[in-house]
Amino acid sequence: MVRIGITVFPGSNCDRDVHHILTNVLHVDAKYIWYESSFDNFDCIIIPGGFTYGDRLRAGAIAAHSTIMNKIKDLADNNVPILGICNGFQILVESGLLPGALIINESLNFICKWMNVVVTNTDTPFTNLFEKDQKISIPIAHGEGRFIIDGKSYNKIRKNNQVTLEYWKNNPNGSTNNIAAICNEKGNVMGMMPHPERGGDKDLIPVGHNQRSILIFKSMINYFK
Repeated sequence: MVRIGITVFPGSNCDRDVHHILTNVLHVDAKYIWYESSFDNFDCIIIPGGFTYGDRLRAGAIAAHSTIMNKIKDLADNNVPILGICNGFQILVESGLLPGALIINESLNFICKWMNVVVTNTDTPFTNLFEKDQKISIPIAHGEGRFIIDGKSYNKIRKNNQVTLEYWKNNPNGSTNNIAAICNEKGNVMGMMPHPERGGDKDLIPVGHNQRSILIFKSMINYFK
């Protein structure tokens, strides 16, 4: 059985949501991990959302320099799948595991609502069960979710097929070219602003939306079959 580690930082608040989806909905072996935990027996790592260290300096900036990230960088170098969700995405960018930056939303407001995104890359451990250009419903909840990147780096991630999800029809935060998620060049590290764990329990999904975002987690499990 796949074993997934869920990081817990001071200020994390979506770790339990991720744990619920993995253990109670998908029946996967998932454990919380702290900075002193052993990472030896985990197949994947998820860095969940929240407000780590109160978003001091910048969202994810302090967490990116914590002890646990040294271990996560080693795992990433060894091709272990690492998924960062919302604040987890911010941490991955701040730590240098992913390119670009995440800044305050163009509206200057915190945004919490359901969005539609399109899957643009199905060749990763996190998207392998989707169809190319598949549309999915997924919640967002962030104040600093606007992904920006310089022109040269943008051309590079496009060429390498590193954009994995794009907002469809409506860009909620002003992200460069509707980018909602990206991965590293190897494809084993992905950061996404939307929250797949909040759209993964069918009993909590509003009328008119779908449960397809759970395929993010199912893809991670499928990757090891």
